[in-house]
Amino acid sequence: MQPRNMSMSGVVDLAAVKAAGEAAQKAQEAREAAARAGDQGGLPGAAEGLVFDASEATFETDILQRSAQVPVVIDFWAEWCGPCKQLGPVLEKLAYDYAGRFVLAKIDVDSNQAIAQQFGIQGIPAVMAVVAGQLVPLFQGALNESQVRQYLDQLIQVAEQQFGIVGTAAPAGAEDERAEAPPVPQSPEDIALAAAHDALDKGDLGGAIQAYRNVLAQSPANAEAKVGLAQAELLKRVQESDPAKIREAAASAPDDVEAQIAAADLDMVGGHVEDALGRLVEAVRRTFGEDRDKARLHLLELFEVLGADDPRVVQARGALARVLF
Repeated sequence: MQPRNMSMSGVVDLAAVKAAGEAAQKAQEAREAAARAGDQGGLPGAAEGLVFDASEATFETDILQRSAQVPVVIDFWAEWCGPCKQLGPVLEKLAYDYAGRFVLAKIDVDSNQAIAQQFGIQGIPAVMAVVAGQLVPLFQGALNESQVRQYLDQLIQVAEQQFGIVGTAAPAGAEDERAEAPPVPQSPEDIALAAAHDALDKGDLGGAIQAYRNVLAQSPANAEAKVGLAQAELLKRVQESDPAKIREAAASAPDDVEAQIAAADLDMVGGHVEDALGRLVEAVRRTFGEDRDKARLHLLELFEVLGADDPRVVQARGALARVLF
């Protein structure tokens, strides 16, 4: 799951397509208004800190108005989403590491469906940004820390060069936000999971796979380790693949289970979850015997990547049952 270069062709105004110059002017006016508001005690209801929850009720203040002063990165997530729970801590860590070059707004898609529809969210986790009132699509899926940093660096460059927005210094006391809560003692299992997550963030897929397997050897029912292992193995499978050849092989041989499995893996890492699951359900429907079993088992592996509670998994399980029985 390698980051794609972010181009300015992806920057779209939330209301309508406008010139960057006009947006920059609006940003400057908004910054001046925000400065005046700050002299008068700040914007009512505005979120504070580098990481905060946003909603439909606070969208105007917390995201649109704030984007005139600092890039606002939006993490679209849900409680049932396993990959969201992996990506969320990475984004929060980076919000503190970047010390005010951007702020992170977290939006629960289940509680804020109108916003999710407005942004065209089709799968989560999904990460976008707003700069000077304009939408900058970033990425979808649970990337590791180094990959996310590449997107953030490009976002900050766009904000500075196109809109003159350089972010702000970390709010007073923000560097201490994570230290306010007393530390929670970690169990050996927590430490092992942390090591596995760290290896995955660093791109050490072999190390991450082994670390997750170590956790599961001691705790076979650990759901977090199961999801992490499935994701690491998926990334490992596609790391050195040739996407063009895989797509061509899958298109030319719809009954070739190996080709469909490889294409499904590409679909997954590209964020096209429904396509990946649908492709393998179709492979199960079209094949028999050993090939059918191979497609079915790989589909179950992809279910592990998403987590059992993901509604796309629930839907695909139903489709699988219909073609099997």
